[in-house]
Amino acid sequence: MPRFEPFRGIRFTPHDLDPALVTAPPYDVISPQDRVDLIHAAPTNVVRIDLPVGGEDPYREAARVFETWRADGTLVTDATPSFTVYRIETTDEEGNLGQTTGVIGAMELSRPGEGDILPHEFTTPKAKSDRLELLRSTRSNLSAVWGLSPAPGLTQLLHCDDEPDVSFEADGVVHSVWIITDEDRIDSIRAAIASHPVVIADGHHRYETSLAYRDERRNADGNGDGNAKGKAMGKSSDADSVMTFVVELAEEELTVGPIHRLVSDLPAGINLLELLSPYFESEPFTVAEDATVRQLQDKGGMALVLRDSTWLLTPRPEVMAEVRDLDSARLDFALNALPAHTLRYQHGVDNIQRAVASGDAQAGVLLRPVTVAQIVEIARGGERMPPKSTFFAPKPRTGIVFRSIDE
Repeated sequence: MPRFEPFRGIRFTPHDLDPALVTAPPYDVISPQDRVDLIHAAPTNVVRIDLPVGGEDPYREAARVFETWRADGTLVTDATPSFTVYRIETTDEEGNLGQTTGVIGAMELSRPGEGDILPHEFTTPKAKSDRLELLRSTRSNLSAVWGLSPAPGLTQLLHCDDEPDVSFEADGVVHSVWIITDEDRIDSIRAAIASHPVVIADGHHRYETSLAYRDERRNADGNGDGNAKGKAMGKSSDADSVMTFVVELAEEELTVGPIHRLVSDLPAGINLLELLSPYFESEPFTVAEDATVRQLQDKGGMALVLRDSTWLLTPRPEVMAEVRDLDSARLDFALNALPAHTLRYQHGVDNIQRAVASGDAQAGVLLRPVTVAQIVEIARGGERMPPKSTFFAPKPRTGIVFRSIDE
């Protein structure tokens, strides 16, 4: 079962820096303008190290900034190993309060088939190479992988009645952080998470990057051939684990949204609706202001957004019988028959509509969300969904805590 351990966290100085200004959303949802705005609001914003851009070697520059902040006191290191309990609270459009509570620690890495860490999505090469270069340069975990544990009662173990060590609001979401150093409580949390397999919910690129880096370090240190056997041949190191935010696998703790698609670079004049007709039945569809995804769930289909019209696409059962019961899988199956094109991923119905209306994309496809039960079923079966099939929300902020691999 997965080993989950406390570590000496590296954190922004809480009394001198506003956590709402120095933390940031995950790197893969930040636009170039978002990055500029974050640094303008706070020169010490985490994007300077977690999302480096420009220059001859942006990754080396990220490492330099990270070390400078550690040296000048912008970042401080915990005196003792700890777990970080992290609660995220939101209010939906109807005024209902929702929360996600998890714990950040160091989870032992294992490849599928080696241990009890279960991925559920395929990844794309470009994002993995970017994260690997950043890990090599900083030798630190800058943002946490998100794992789901079916350990019953984990949420209760993480309940905190005392005032949080850090609390702030950003983008309408309340973030609260407790640093746990009590040995008995650490033992209870460690044992609970170690009792069940962990499903990777978000951060597949970072997880696979950490596996690649682990193998590099084992080979460089002479600790084996880079696979599971190598660990037994040499001393375990901090590179054998990755910083992970673990949440109990419970419906009330999770909100899973869809990641939609944008299609570009198809031949001019192509009739996309006609090309998709062998795979989907179609009918006109009206995008609602705040209930589009719910409409799609009710109607049992996805929506094709064109510049002058929108269509409900309902899968043809006889064609899709052998395709996994996921919108992302069905769409991939149909798109494979199209001429060469570019596929991009985007969350938010409004973002899809704007991209198509502006000509930034030829078409958009609105998908329904995957259920928590589907995620677990696929992961436990050793299968994976197409890339970007799930969007977990609300997202943990990057910059809550960092973890060095060399200390």
